[in-house]
Amino acid sequence: MDLGVALIWYVALLFSLTLHEASHAWAAMKGGDRTAYHGGQVSLDPIPHIRREPFGTVVVPLLSFALSGWMIGWASTPYDPRWAYTYPRRAAWMSVAGPAANFLLILLAATAIRIGMMVGVFEPGTYSFQGLVMAPQGGAAATIALFLSVLFTLNLLLFVFNLIPVPPLDGSGALGLFVSEKTARRIQKTLFQPQFSFIGILLAWYAIREIFGPVHSAAVRILYPEYF
Repeated sequence: MDLGVALIWYVALLFSLTLHEASHAWAAMKGGDRTAYHGGQVSLDPIPHIRREPFGTVVVPLLSFALSGWMIGWASTPYDPRWAYTYPRRAAWMSVAGPAANFLLILLAATAIRIGMMVGVFEPGTYSFQGLVMAPQGGAAATIALFLSVLFTLNLLLFVFNLIPVPPLDGSGALGLFVSEKTARRIQKTLFQPQFSFIGILLAWYAIREIFGPVHSAAVRILYPEYF
């Protein structure tokens, strides 16, 4: 295992998960549910998020990197189900806030990549997680290129995966923005059950294998339009 590469992966993943969950917590707080706020999760400090989900934020990322050479993981944000049932529209915005944070990180990584290309530090790389952008001169620029490559592709994966509309993913919660509040409450009562969550994860895992390749290719074309 390359410890330097593993560290870059872990920093990118932990920052992405922390911003994702802090955004959920912030949106819930603004909507009237202070559950996550009292848990310390309206914060970019990763410690409260690690403390809540040590398996998803520490164990799984390290195991996945050791086994496959790339990292994945998860975290979670507590909320009051009674609040979500009473205010389904606010709960839907809470759901959307997490993927929105990942989308912001995609844009920030893309902007940094394009600026690096403008000043001649970076050049386009491959479609891979770690080689999306390259720094031919090496050194610190190569480390930054690796970090930006991981940050861009990892957040694209988190964004797409979390928006798949099956429980317990954010996409199922976001359905409340497109239906009446009465229907949103029915969706909550029907889908937000442990058995549906297990089925949802299996469906999402299958779906992302089919979806992500074309989405990633499209994102690379947008990032490097002059090469296509």
